[in-house]
Amino acid sequence: MRTHALTFAAALAVLAVAAPAASAAAPAVSTGGAAVTPSTATFTGSVDPNGHPTTYWFEYGLTASYGSRTTSLGAGSGSSAVTAAGSAAGLPADTVIRYRLVARSSDGTTRGGPRTVRTQRAPLGLSLNSAPNPVPAGSPATLAGILTGTGNGGRPVQIFQNPFPYTGGFVPIGAPVVTNAAGGFALPIPPPAVTTQYQARVTTSPGTASAILTLPVAVRVSTSVQVGQRQAGGVRSARFSGHVRPGRDGAQFAVQRRSGSRWVTVGGSITRHASPSSSRYELRVRVRHSGTYRVYVRITDGNLASATGREVAIRLR
Repeated sequence: MRTHALTFAAALAVLAVAAPAASAAAPAVSTGGAAVTPSTATFTGSVDPNGHPTTYWFEYGLTASYGSRTTSLGAGSGSSAVTAAGSAAGLPADTVIRYRLVARSSDGTTRGGPRTVRTQRAPLGLSLNSAPNPVPAGSPATLAGILTGTGNGGRPVQIFQNPFPYTGGFVPIGAPVVTNAAGGFALPIPPPAVTTQYQARVTTSPGTASAILTLPVAVRVSTSVQVGQRQAGGVRSARFSGHVRPGRDGAQFAVQRRSGSRWVTVGGSITRHASPSSSRYELRVRVRHSGTYRVYVRITDGNLASATGREVAIRLR
């Protein structure tokens, strides 16, 4: 009996040694390189699931605490390394980004080694506008714009002008203006005599940019209205008159009535000479409908732009 007991104990010992011991096997990860633009990054790496269903993601941010992460993706449950990739958007340009690969399975979470990458510089972009636009003849205006991109603050912007018919080329206006910290700039200009092209240029390194604005100079239209007595059917006559400055003799003008979002012409003629600096117009029309009226003067010579006079409310009752 004792011999049999020893044999049984020995057999158990052999079985215990031969049985494979289960051991935890968390995923193995390796953080790889990254491809970047001024505002995005695509991180890469590799994940070995070690035979268990595994998901992975990338942590990223401006500091060692990261703070952001990519969308979680599956790496499968194989026993060999697979390629991992994740994307981040809305990153600041020309900035060092810290990132690392993280993988998780039922056996644990593994974080890869940290790496860094610098996003690309954002190219310069330039916009230019005017207030007002168009500018009434004889009025000053302010040119303003924004320089965008890396290093947009504190940059000199030179403004040029090229009056109609645009054959003289661009000529600089004064000294350059310097952008503020946000890239904004503004330059008051004296009243332009005719429709003029303006150009803003940034030519100092690093990077160059330019923008062109065509600023129409609109004629000024004064309007006077005299409404006559009611006639049969409630119709009234109205005498529209006024001046156009600078003068444009022979220009077409129209009396118009607002109809919804459109203006409908109810009569028209051409302007006549009044003085060296102005033309005049006069037209009597039959007003059949209450509403809002105006005078529109059409200019086609390119030096100046068309314009309208003030809006006038006429009631038949």
